Amino acid sequence: MSDKQTSDWNTRYAREDYLFGEAPNAFLAAQAPRLKAGGTALAVADGEGRNGVWLAQQGLDVLSLDSSAVAQDKARRLAQARGAPLRLELGDLAAWEFPPARFDVVAAIFIQFAGPALRARLFEGMKRTLKPGGLLLLEGYRPEQIAYGTGGPRVVENLYTEAMLREAFADLEIVELKAYDAEIEEGAGHKGMSALIDLVARKPA
Repeated sequence: MSDKQTSDWNTRYAREDYLFGEAPNAFLAAQAPRLKAGGTALAVADGEGRNGVWLAQQGLDVLSLDSSAVAQDKARRLAQARGAPLRLELGDLAAWEFPPARFDVVAAIFIQFAGPALRARLFEGMKRTLKPGGLLLLEGYRPEQIAYGTGGPRVVENLYTEAMLREAFADLEIVELKAYDAEIEEGAGHKGMSALIDLVARKPA
C-alpha cells in the first residue's frame, strides 16, 4: 500500500470507538464449528483486531497483520481487554511475504481496498501460506454493494463475483460459495443492507 493509503487508514482509525465494531464478523463467527483449537491462523488486514481477537478466543495461535499502526494499537487494547493472546505484525500487504505452508486458517474479511493487481498477489499469497488441508475464510462485497452505499469501496473492480472467486481459487476445494443480501451492523464502517459474498475453501491435502 502507498504511504498515502496507510495514512488515510490511520486517519480513519483515529477515533475513540472501533470503526468496524468490536464483535467478530458474522460470517467468520458462523465458521466456529470448522475451527480446531491449537491451530494457527492469519488474519489478513485485521485492522482494529475484532476478527483476530475472536479467532484467538477459539484457541488458535493468531497473527493479526495490518498496515496501520493506529489500528494495531486498538487491536492490542481489545486483545488485552478480552484476555486473548494475539500476535501483531505491522506490514505492507503489497510487499509482505506470505510464508509457505504456515497457517491452518487464513481469514480475509472485507479486504477490498485491494485493486485487481494487489488482489491477485494477496490471493496467491493466502493460498501459499495455507498448510495442506488448511481453511480459507473470505467475505467481501459484490458489485451490487455500490448501490447500497453501506460500506466498502465505491470502485467496482475491487468487488467480488462468484465467477471471479471460483476462478481465483480453482486450485482449492470450494466448500461453500454463497452470494446474498443481508442487513449487517459492524460499527459505523459497515451498516445497513449489504450485497455480500462468502467463500469457504480448503487447500488440498
